[in-house]
Amino acid sequence: MIRLTMAKRVSSNRAMDLALRSRHETESFGRAVGRMLRGGEVLALIGELGAGKTALVRGIAAGLGAPETAVSSPTFILIQQYRGRLPLIHIDLYRLRTAVEAESIGLADCFSDETITVIEWADRFPSLLPTDRLELRLTHRTPTTRSMQLAADGPQSRSLLGRIEAAWSSPKRRGLSRQSKTSARRKAL
Repeated sequence: MIRLTMAKRVSSNRAMDLALRSRHETESFGRAVGRMLRGGEVLALIGELGAGKTALVRGIAAGLGAPETAVSSPTFILIQQYRGRLPLIHIDLYRLRTAVEAESIGLADCFSDETITVIEWADRFPSLLPTDRLELRLTHRTPTTRSMQLAADGPQSRSLLGRIEAAWSSPKRRGLSRQSKTSARRKAL
């Protein structure tokens, strides 16, 4: 089960904190987010190497109905696109050194009302990103656990964060998580 805590930011923006205990939980959270996306959202992923950014994108792709096995870090390709219920554009800014390089790959063209855009290493060039975006900051806690802070800037991102909060804090969701763990234990026996 994913432990959830919520926090309000000092400004009018909304924020949420999660503890994710495995890559599987990170992908599961991504699948849930993928199912909630409506088109036009920009997800800005921030975190050091190995923090779970690509695992999260793998889950988001699966939640959109795209084959999660096709998802890999686009560090050398820079931009990959996946087809699902909505198109998913997956961008990796890690290797880029300047804003001019980021602009030259067509970054601005990746933002539209019909697509979902997920950007790894988004903190490298925040001034080139839309102001309405959901930032997901992943941090190592232990070798297997991560914490994730979600911060919404803009009405579309706040709406998405509200849907995520409702889904992950609902009694039904908590009950399903406990039930899934119990079922998994029974199957293991």
